[in-house]
Amino acid sequence: MSAERTIHFRDGAKICSVIVMILLVIGALGPENWTPRTPLGWRFDHFIGYFGIALFFCFAWPRPFLVGGLLIAVAFLLEGLQAFTPDRTANLVAALCGAGGVLTAVLIAELFIRAWRWRLGGARSVEAGFGPSARPNP
Repeated sequence: MSAERTIHFRDGAKICSVIVMILLVIGALGPENWTPRTPLGWRFDHFIGYFGIALFFCFAWPRPFLVGGLLIAVAFLLEGLQAFTPDRTANLVAALCGAGGVLTAVLIAELFIRAWRWRLGGARSVEAGFGPSARPNP
């Protein structure tokens, strides 16, 4: 993929991630029946939901630890704001499940970003005559 395509693709991902964040706020603070649920339980829903959102955000903004810190703060803020809604209650375990999903996604994204950079750096050093593949055999 060319650099120009990647930039446009990332811009689209940034716009979509803002839309996802708006939907997250509506789902968290709107009526309870607006929130999609799985039969696996609310703990899994919080974990996998924030995991997916964090991966998407890390793709749009490739600074995983910054994205992770912000999304963990959002998870706790939204869970705390649920205390002010008539049909919900704030739940620390739900916030921790969401934060766990964010942390898992951030660590995976950081691993992939570092591996990608290492791979690109290794390829450049091999082309220049340096690196592990450029060593002469003894």
